[in-house]
Amino acid sequence: MQPNVEIYTWSRCPFCVRAKALLKQKQVEFTEYCIDGDETARAEMAQRAHGGRSLPQIFIDDYHVGGCDDLHDLEARGKLDNLLQGEAAH
Repeated sequence: MQPNVEIYTWSRCPFCVRAKALLKQKQVEFTEYCIDGDETARAEMAQRAHGGRSLPQIFIDDYHVGGCDDLHDLEARGKLDNLLQGEAAH
């Protein structure tokens, strides 16, 4: 079963582009919320991200991954595939 992957982005954010590239490389479908200048959407994202306001903010199912570096760290530690298959990240 495909995980529900959501990513909040800013259209000109290089970290957002990098995070999406990794997800695409892994052939993961995701929902993108481009929140350019939308402070209401950013506030909603921050609430979901436990106060995180930087972009991107990435969620896999209901697990808050964090940002681009966090996503790439999971990949480097061999934990991203497990998370994408519904296993705990820790």
